Amino acid sequence: MSESAPQPDTDKHLEQSGFDEHQIMAERRAKLEALRAVSTAFPNDVRPAHRAADLHHRYEQHSREQLESEHVQVTVAGRMMLKRVQGKASFATLQDATGRIQIYLNDEGIGADLHEAFKHWDLGDILFADGMLFKTMKGELSIRCRLVRMISKSLRPLPDKFHGLHDTETRYRQRYVDLIVNNESREIFTARSKTLSAIRHFMNDHGFLEVETPMLQRIPGGAAAKPFITHHNALDQQMFLRIAPELFLKRLIVGGFERVYEINRNFRNEGLSPRHNPEFTMMEFYAAYTDYRWLMDFTERVLRCAAESATGSAVLTYQGKTVDFSRPFERLTILQAITRHAPQYAEAQLAEPAALRDILRSLKVDLQAPALRQAGVGALQLAVFEEVAEDKLWDPTFIVDYPVEVSPLARASDHRPEITERFELFITGREIANGFSELNDPEDQARRFHLQVQAKDSGDEEAMYFDADYIRALEYGMPPAGGCGIGIDRLVMLLTDSASIRDVILFPALRKEEH
Repeated sequence: MSESAPQPDTDKHLEQSGFDEHQIMAERRAKLEALRAVSTAFPNDVRPAHRAADLHHRYEQHSREQLESEHVQVTVAGRMMLKRVQGKASFATLQDATGRIQIYLNDEGIGADLHEAFKHWDLGDILFADGMLFKTMKGELSIRCRLVRMISKSLRPLPDKFHGLHDTETRYRQRYVDLIVNNESREIFTARSKTLSAIRHFMNDHGFLEVETPMLQRIPGGAAAKPFITHHNALDQQMFLRIAPELFLKRLIVGGFERVYEINRNFRNEGLSPRHNPEFTMMEFYAAYTDYRWLMDFTERVLRCAAESATGSAVLTYQGKTVDFSRPFERLTILQAITRHAPQYAEAQLAEPAALRDILRSLKVDLQAPALRQAGVGALQLAVFEEVAEDKLWDPTFIVDYPVEVSPLARASDHRPEITERFELFITGREIANGFSELNDPEDQARRFHLQVQAKDSGDEEAMYFDADYIRALEYGMPPAGGCGIGIDRLVMLLTDSASIRDVILFPALRKEEH
């Protein structure tokens, strides 16, 4: 049984003859109609007992003679990705969720009539195959078929050169095709699943309870962001899609669940970029009797575990540069980060509001933006940090000492009341996590909510609402606690060396398709 050179399949022949996709589909629809006339076109009575990767793992090292002597009978199902026809014998490659395996068909094994029918099947068709394992003369593990069935007819031809396609929007918009033809995409989403699974196991093993909180809320709280707005007909009231689960998770801390976490979908009605999607995933966790220092230590361990589980190593390569999760993460204040990465600015300058505004003007920052119009020293320093230092934080770095005025839910420092016990974690110049010692003083929280309402009334669309029920919960007493949110999408970008957030979201937000 020798293999011959591949013959052109029907679709390629049609393309070479000047046929377009519509004509190819017309041909395939005609084949489907012929199939309907003689049998069930889309049967649901096949139960493959084996998967491609498992067969390769178990039998790849067997010799040809060993396989022949063992008579290993298998059944598989998958999409036909390759086909070679040579008279009375044919080869095809089937792809299932785990990988690919080759099948061999001839007149003797499946009968001349079925083999003749197979010759007219197309790439993309989903087949069921029953036969015996063997190895070809070239040593490829294959199945010598005694039965093959079409179980789903593909009406659209697969793209001929989809792998490496530069039209990335087509990959995002037709993710189903991307997953069929691009193994790298399948590996990315497998790694994403492993990441989430590892995080869940880690949190459960450390005494955290996984919970679910509302995605549809009367008041959007827990973050400074612009929400999506909708209307609940039965209740006849305005509702918001969740921007963060924070305030509900802290209500559970009040209620006595001392360690909780949620892997949650959030929605923010903001811009699109390689780092931003309006619908995204976070893991937020809260632990009573902890503070932001404990949180930083714990967050390091969570991320190290996720990296090792998804990639097998704590040392990664992202866009050609090394990222090391194995070493302790650095910790810098906002001012330390600025002076390290922009040493031209003296600390004396960074302490004066007028000098800070001059710096921001030189950096082309709009000082009339609502968040900066009445900003104090702390918020101005943060704005400088975002312009000159943030994108330079390649190695995992915790930035601490955030000002109270930009941290409405964080506990103020007992020693420096103008700053909070808050951190943000940056890796490869991107924020990956945000955490802080929680503010559990109901009167201080109410005061800060009022300041947010004033900011909203002054035009800051991302300022928070006043949440009276959350204040009521705090008035029952919340133990001291720490909480952190980790951006899952950005973490998976890092773990899979993906340049865009759209590469790690199965169905990212896109503009309406033009027909």
